[in-house]
Amino acid sequence: MEQQKILVVGNGMVGHRFIDELVARNTDGQFAITTFAEESRLAYDRVQLSSFFSGKTADDLAMTSELAYQESGVTYFLNEKVVGIDPEKKTVVTNTGREETYDKLVLATGSYPFVPPITGNDQPHCHVYRTIDDLENIAVSGKSSHRGVVVGGGLLGLEAANALQNMGLETHVVEFAPRLMAVQLDEDGGELLRRKIEDLGVNVHTEKATTEIKAQSEGFRYRMKFADGSVLDTDMIVFSAGIRPQDELARQCGLELGERGGIAINNLCQTSHSDIYAIGECAVWEKQVFGLVAPGYQMARLVAANLCGENGQFEGADMSTKLKLLGVDVASIGDAQGKTPGAQSYTYHDGVAQIYKRIIVSKEGDRLLGAVLVGDVEKYSQLLQLKLNDMPLPENPAVLLLDVDGESEGASGGVDALPDTA
Repeated sequence: MEQQKILVVGNGMVGHRFIDELVARNTDGQFAITTFAEESRLAYDRVQLSSFFSGKTADDLAMTSELAYQESGVTYFLNEKVVGIDPEKKTVVTNTGREETYDKLVLATGSYPFVPPITGNDQPHCHVYRTIDDLENIAVSGKSSHRGVVVGGGLLGLEAANALQNMGLETHVVEFAPRLMAVQLDEDGGELLRRKIEDLGVNVHTEKATTEIKAQSEGFRYRMKFADGSVLDTDMIVFSAGIRPQDELARQCGLELGERGGIAINNLCQTSHSDIYAIGECAVWEKQVFGLVAPGYQMARLVAANLCGENGQFEGADMSTKLKLLGVDVASIGDAQGKTPGAQSYTYHDGVAQIYKRIIVSKEGDRLLGAVLVGDVEKYSQLLQLKLNDMPLPENPAVLLLDVDGESEGASGGVDALPDTA
């Protein structure tokens, strides 16, 4: 039996998951699998990157090994970037001049960090927070620094802030939006998160637009200038202001792109060329890019299954998330902002214990649309199941914010007796 050649461009978490899924199904050896890794190492856990600064090594974060790939029959190339695709000839070429043919091509190129176009953003000790190599460079800068600034107050930015604090630096977070985690949290949730993080010693600066980074000869290395006229001195800067789909290859070979970039895919994760697939953060489905790893894993599983003749389609993914940022429990489910027309909300706010909970329900009050949890995420699994399974809510949805006995949790705030318009 002639083998089908499967090339995987990118060996991050999603690319590796696809390989794992396909290897598990490759029991009769019908596939010859090859992957290209632009980095010097095979896949590792990017979600746990900040643990690198609390003692974990690159080996601890590794998700596979060269030996594991060899034993599975996976051909791999490290430090090799695919720079061109010819969809008609079904070939790819790398930066070393290597040319490989394929029957099916899977693009798992991920994303790249967005660095705001700020004058002076390319100076020494200005970094991005994306790879282990980035972290090693940050660690070197940290050894000769007293103060560090993270530009970006989203999920990745707060992870980067945690890393700087673990290095013993005076840590500042600069965010353009009015609150931290503006995508996932509402105003009150973002404000409580800010207070809790500041209590842990991290300085937060919101509604700040950096206009220039100027080198200094005395005191701190740099002076950051903001649009409102204020300044902040620092020794090092980490940009973590969001990500963009890595769609360079798709542009080069003429694949269809999304309106804002990203490689357009259908429900089978096929691109505009049916023998080329895209999965993970490089892909855009129904005008949406999925910036969490779970949807990427879902795509990887689907493509592997379909290549083996199994049926299935990608129909979107839930972007709910639960995590611990700088030791603070935070969760966001569904329509956390309450943007659905007619939506109502119930809130529980304990200023003393620093706990905030909000659920957003439908106009009729019978379905959960979203939730925000800060400081106490015990109800996350229950609320997530209600949302995912479209289950009916109790007659008084406010009880979902109470403890198991239906009593208030001893807070000074309590739960709103009546819903407010979200």
